[in-house]
Amino acid sequence: MTQVLTVDPASPDPGAVAHAAACLRRGGLVVFPTETVYGLGASAFDPAAVARIFAAKERPSTDPLIVHIAEASALTTVAARSPAVLVPLAARFWPGPLTVVLARGPAIAEAVTAGGATVAVRMPAHPVARALIASAGVAVAAPSANRFSRPSPTTAAHVLADLDARVDVILDAGPTPIGIESTVLDLTGTRPRVLRPGAVTLEMLREVLPDVVMDRTAGPVTGPMPSPGLLGRHYAPRAPLTLYTGDPAKRLPRIVEDVRRLVASGRRVGALAAPSAEKALQDAGATVVPLAEAGDLEGTAARLYAGLRHLDALGVDVILAGSVESETGLGAALADRLHRAAEDIVRV
Repeated sequence: MTQVLTVDPASPDPGAVAHAAACLRRGGLVVFPTETVYGLGASAFDPAAVARIFAAKERPSTDPLIVHIAEASALTTVAARSPAVLVPLAARFWPGPLTVVLARGPAIAEAVTAGGATVAVRMPAHPVARALIASAGVAVAAPSANRFSRPSPTTAAHVLADLDARVDVILDAGPTPIGIESTVLDLTGTRPRVLRPGAVTLEMLREVLPDVVMDRTAGPVTGPMPSPGLLGRHYAPRAPLTLYTGDPAKRLPRIVEDVRRLVASGRRVGALAAPSAEKALQDAGATVVPLAEAGDLEGTAARLYAGLRHLDALGVDVILAGSVESETGLGAALADRLHRAAEDIVRV
């Protein structure tokens, strides 16, 4: 059975952290909170432990993992070299939700990088994550702690729903504050590229790297991917998600119309919506999970995956949601996650 240890998010119990760290050192799997989502960790230098991550998640071997470090000095143990620009980037964004892709170091287990020549590295800001990595004394390979392709977990309960008895220890520090995965920035090419948008936005990065660009290229069909989160369909609930894009003024009436039609056909309909739209959707027959109003992107991000998981747990047949219409800031990251989670996209 999985052992769950409840810890204070700001000041975790040293005994609980030491217990989890010892588990990591002996090849175990430890789930821990970061500021983004919960991660499923193993020593990045232990091939057998890393193989357990892929087995527990049912993750394809072509999808690499992110390596987490507690201090910048640990870069020498995981990367073959670091470009000079990483110094100002780390000064500005580490610890925090920024992952950088670098040339892989020889000590990293090959499965961590999916056999590729690069490694994704970040320094999380969450006190529990930092304490665990420092206590373990090893870099920690950790994807999100969920079954592959499902919404990432933002609470320990989400982890247990997917991975109970598949992992050894969970450090439960309550909900994660950001709620979506880190930004991934590739520094191995001739020009820095954002491979996955996140809370460290393109606009923020341009204050340090004026030439950085957003790369919207999908991951390769075969062979190792340069980063996690590049699959065309990812972060998806079990119930098919229909995403509505286009004119915001027309979206709610169209969603309400579709809710009525689906309910009349005998379908159980779930919806993600702003609180101001909740009553109209409930009156049409939907089970509604309120997120945040349109301008509150941080609130939407923090509740998105929990909302998808809640509707799945209720057993709805279909989920309807309006898209985030933004190409900038955190809105770009939310639009990315919603489009990858959607089975069908309707433009109104």
